[in-house]
Amino acid sequence: QVQLVESGGGLVQAGGSLRLSCAASGRTFSIYGMHWFRQAPGKEREFVATINWNGGRTYYADSVKGRFIISRDNAKNTVYLQMNSLKPEDTAVYYCAANNVNSYSVGEYDYWGQGTQVTVSS
Repeated sequence: QVQLVESGGGLVQAGGSLRLSCAASGRTFSIYGMHWFRQAPGKEREFVATINWNGGRTYYADSVKGRFIISRDNAKNTVYLQMNSLKPEDTAVYYCAANNVNSYSVGEYDYWGQGTQVTVSS
């Protein structure tokens, strides 16, 4: 099993920045992809960003492209989400997810964190 714990959420004004962290523990050697999702009140959970095992491949939702940066430190078993130029519509609970190589190839997610709240005021 793998446990994921997010941190770094909070309240920020529009135009500001936050950096989220997601620390993995347990069978971390099985992790291939790490991802960020978010869920705003009354909306479905949506994909934000993904990074593969060596950080060589990243993907972003169009809504955050150019503003958010995903990175990972495998020595610390941690993935980060640097969020810049935040907008009120970025307000959501942000979730970290991880998957092994097989699940990654078919777009399935094996492990989820509990989420961290990000609130952007206008």
